[in-house]
Amino acid sequence: MTTVGTIESLWRYPVKSMSGEQRNKVFLGFAGIYGDRCYAFRNSAARKGAPYLTASVQQHMLRYRPQFRYPERAAEPPNLVEAMSIEPGITYANGDSSDLIVDVITPSGTIVSIDDPRLVQMLGEGIGVQNLLSLVRSDRALTDCRPVSLISMQTVRQCEAEMEIPLDKRRFRANMYVNLSASTGFAEDGFVGRKLRIGSQVVVAILERDPRCKIISLDPDTGEHNPDILRKVVKTHDNLAGVYCAVLVEGSIADGDSITLLD
Repeated sequence: MTTVGTIESLWRYPVKSMSGEQRNKVFLGFAGIYGDRCYAFRNSAARKGAPYLTASVQQHMLRYRPQFRYPERAAEPPNLVEAMSIEPGITYANGDSSDLIVDVITPSGTIVSIDDPRLVQMLGEGIGVQNLLSLVRSDRALTDCRPVSLISMQTVRQCEAEMEIPLDKRRFRANMYVNLSASTGFAEDGFVGRKLRIGSQVVVAILERDPRCKIISLDPDTGEHNPDILRKVVKTHDNLAGVYCAVLVEGSIADGDSITLLD
């Protein structure tokens, strides 16, 4: 086993394609980070295989800031301690839906409940009447691909150097930003097909590199579009940056936790 880095920061996104929240500790389950993407807005005009409204269509979604109404209850599964005491290893239940109620701070500063009809109206502004929106809630993260995404800060900084502009790491919308011992970017690509232990308990399998879309070209604070960012990643790195993971052993992880290569 070899230590290859540490956790730089942890993020979850309560509402798909809205602003994320940084957490210093999270519970990482088979379905991903607890509380991650538990809400989304189904879009009637989207592809059947990817049926949700995203910032690729409504750029200003990134300016909406969701927050859990009861942050302490949304931090981890409510039966975590009890489940961990049961052998050989119970899959922890998700919390009651009331634990994961979200309020959303709109770009104007108004706070609305996630199920407020006004929020649907706001999100539909400027994208055409064919985009009929409806709220979806799930006990499993409504991710596009794999449960967890990871990118190294070395990769972010290399992309920044190649583009010759400041690059906010939040553009990559990862769950885990990590500092790797490798001095150059894209070292995480070498973990594909291998396993990592994070902290003392969690084990993830690195499944594949992360194909990128328009969202990395959107400023995470303003939604402003800079198409040169995606073009550069397409040209220089085959449109891939970061990796996707599957969780093999559940548990809690925190900022600064070590990352160990298991095989």
